[in-house]
Amino acid sequence: MGTSERAQDGDGGDDGGAASVVADDGVRLWAVRETDGPAAPVVLCHGGPGLWDTLQTPAALLGARPVVRWDQRGCGRSERRGPYTVARSVADLDAVRRGFGLERTALVGHSWGAQLALFYALAHPDRVSALVYVAGVGVDAEAAWHPGYEAGLRRGLGPHLARWRELRERPAAQLTRAEEREMCVLQWSADFPGPDALASAEAMATPWFGVNQECNRTLNAEARSLVASGGPLERCAALAVPVLIVDGARDIRPRSAVDSLERALPHVTRTVLPEGGHLPWTEDPEGFATAVGAFLDGVAAV
Repeated sequence: MGTSERAQDGDGGDDGGAASVVADDGVRLWAVRETDGPAAPVVLCHGGPGLWDTLQTPAALLGARPVVRWDQRGCGRSERRGPYTVARSVADLDAVRRGFGLERTALVGHSWGAQLALFYALAHPDRVSALVYVAGVGVDAEAAWHPGYEAGLRRGLGPHLARWRELRERPAAQLTRAEEREMCVLQWSADFPGPDALASAEAMATPWFGVNQECNRTLNAEARSLVASGGPLERCAALAVPVLIVDGARDIRPRSAVDSLERALPHVTRTVLPEGGHLPWTEDPEGFATAVGAFLDGVAAV
């Protein structure tokens, strides 16, 4: 079973409320609970895979609602140890839920974290009160959306495309820590529409914990295989959990990728933020807060 304990030196960074959740195989996961209150708790699942929690802003936009943020296995401030599998990721999320004493929880997942939250809800629907699926890529085969993403990435990189390609084409082992960060900042800048894209990507990369490339490759490959099997899409039809899909219309990942997921879910609402990119709370914090807050309040009132 997962347990939660106050972090030791170095486990929790600068977060005064940080705690360590210990997964059922002994791996220590960094986590923090922010804001105690009467509202139902929410667990946030960051993107990647292989990245760390960058969801401080959407957490703050949830107002007084209790929020749990965490770094997934092998990422950020969590212990850098596998295995990296979808089942293991689902079990780790369950350890976080149990570690903070939550019988049921609402989940807010972003990008890869939206997929993880969906996989968790399909595995444990009785433990999920609601699911907010932000900027995910649906449950269709990758071929349905990835070419559009690649084209959008090239457009979004603009004058930085040549430098990004130069760094991307080098073997990862030959990149310095600073070059790895530069490559990621350039790539992430394409996720932010507007003139402040590079500054927004710099903020996302601060502090810098380094990308777990093994985790990224392994989990992406397994998730692609699972989605290609058609199993997740079929199981969505029986999911009784209420779901809110939140899209940024200016996300470089084609939002049509989520259409079949929307059609498959029996209890679903979808909100599109017209000015939003892949992190839609950046361009439209008020619209994001209103949509997610109203949805979670509505679920709690039922």
